[in-house]
Amino acid sequence: MKVSIVIPCYNEKDTIEKIVGAVCNAPLKGREIIVVDDCSQDGTQTLLRERLSSMVDRIIYHPVNQGKGAALRSGFAAATGDFILVQDADLEYSPEDYPLLLEPLMSGKADVVLGSRFMGGRPHRVLFFWHMVGNKFLTLLSNMLTNINLTDVETGYKAFKAPLIKSIRIEEDGFGVEPEIIAKLARTGCRIYEVGISYSGRTYAEGKKINWKDGFRAIYAIFKYNLERRQV
Repeated sequence: MKVSIVIPCYNEKDTIEKIVGAVCNAPLKGREIIVVDDCSQDGTQTLLRERLSSMVDRIIYHPVNQGKGAALRSGFAAATGDFILVQDADLEYSPEDYPLLLEPLMSGKADVVLGSRFMGGRPHRVLFFWHMVGNKFLTLLSNMLTNINLTDVETGYKAFKAPLIKSIRIEEDGFGVEPEIIAKLARTGCRIYEVGISYSGRTYAEGKKINWKDGFRAIYAIFKYNLERRQV
């Protein structure tokens, strides 16, 4: 079985080589690596063209910056694997955790597996208290409306059966895509698993991009996609 690894990236010149190398060296057979560059302006595109193109299967370049949701749309559409795994380009999530994410899928127990930063005994870098509080609030709010008991609705580490995620119509262009995907998956009644993962969060000086505006957009997305009875 083939796993398509979708790497959305925007202005990640300091990490893109490291993450592509780590993905290539991950304990995984039958992989397809797709990088979606969301109109980077910091030299990331130069690295992709000149040094990394031979290491990945496909690179998609957005002509204008649209956001993570738009990058995932492009990557999911291009994926040809049996399973699709999202790998952020910022080194916060480790490809060493791929076996944890993929085992419930490959064994037939799950349709979706989410990597949780708040469960299990994996190593975590200690960082922002209020980010943790905000995440727990968003998770509680999402759980109340989806009626599923997640611990980390905002996780960027997700793996899916390819036909399932390809059937989801992603509307959010930015970081609101995380709760949107959860809301629409919950509506399908699919089998969702969580596994504890390691996490090495960045500071803003190190390049972290999510901010308070994204938190408000996440609240909007939670209500919009859980309360609207529209097509999945």
